[in-house]
Parts: sequence; C-alpha cells; structure tokens
Amino acid sequence: MKIKTFEVNPLQENCYVVSDETNECVIIDCGALYDAEQKAIQTYISDNHLKPVHHLCTHGHFDHVFGAAFILSAFSLKPEAHAADQSMIEDLDQQCRMMGFGVGANLSGAPVGTILSHGDIISFGNHQLKVLHTPGHSPGSVIFYCEEEHVAFSGDTLFRMSVGRSDLPGGSWQQLLSSLSSVVSKLPSETIVYPGHGPQTLISEEVRMNPDFR
Repeated sequence: MKIKTFEVNPLQENCYVVSDETNECVIIDCGALYDAEQKAIQTYISDNHLKPVHHLCTHGHFDHVFGAAFILSAFSLKPEAHAADQSMIEDLDQQCRMMGFGVGANLSGAPVGTILSHGDIISFGNHQLKVLHTPGHSPGSVIFYCEEEHVAFSGDTLFRMSVGRSDLPGGSWQQLLSSLSSVVSKLPSETIVYPGHGPQTLISEEVRMNPDFR
C-alpha cells in the first residue's frame, strides 16, 4: 500500500492519497483549498495512473473538507462520512462563518454520499479499511484502519503525543477520552498512525507516552 501525503491549506492539514498495486486509490480528508494544492493532487493521481474510488472523511471540520467540491468535480466522488458530521460538510460556508475562519464567502460544500457507521468496511483494490467511530473531537469523527497493513488514519482524534481539541461545537472531552481508551488503545501496538495534522506516530508510543492515554 502506497501512502502519499499532501499538506494543504493554512491549517497544514494532511490529505492522503492511498493506493495499491491495482492502481485503485482512496482520497482521505481532501482539505485542498487553493488551486495549486488541488492541481498537485490531480497531477499526482494522473501521473501515477490512479483511479480514485472513494473520498473518505475522518470528520467534517472545514480544514478537512475544503476540497470536497473539487474532488466531486474532478472525480465524481461524493464525500463519505459519519451522519453526525454530514451537515458540517454540506454547509461549508456556514461552518466557516461560525468558526470565524475568514477565507471569504460562498465556499462550496459537497453533498455527502455514503453514510459511514462503526464497523463498516471500505474496499479499494486489494485492501480494506475498517471504520472506527471515535467521537470527541467532533460527533462524527472516525478512524480508518487497515488491519492487513497495520495502518490507521486518525483525523484529529489522535496526533503525535497529543489529541484533538474538544471545545468546538459538538466536541466532548469525555467522549474523546472514551474513544481513546475503548477504541484507539485497542489497536495493535505496531499500528502506524497517520493523523490529520503533523507527523505520523505509532500506537505503542502513544499508549506509553501520550499523557491523554493515562
């Protein structure tokens, strides 16, 4: 499995293009806001002869879905997300106004396609991703876990030696702690975590040294 990271928009969000030997790929959290960012993603997909089959959202916050309308236009893929975050994705402009993110008016959201639930399996190429619901950062936060490769895409639930904030609308610190203890810490210790911001990490290191796991 090949994982390409694009760091995009002013919040330095990680958008991932994940592919395998079949050349099918999934796009995870396309937060590409600017034309140059969107072009870089499209060029990478074209140059590597990839076929996008899913646009997956770990959650609905604006910095993770700025590029949803672009992905819909370029590849005819609607964002796939948990129902609890659907409205945030579909009304992107209102979300930005509510959070005071001044990037200008009339930002285009995209209609959510497949609604994801805990335990769902998403297939692409020869690989599968399991949906793990981890509310706390947002009501609909999920992790995408590939058991075969021991890889997890954690969105803003887990960062390297940190966790996502829980003070945004719909967030809950108690729910986040519950998600960490009941879901995240149960992942195999060798699992490589690709977060929504910052560098990758390992579950073993987080459970051992991240203070929010104690």
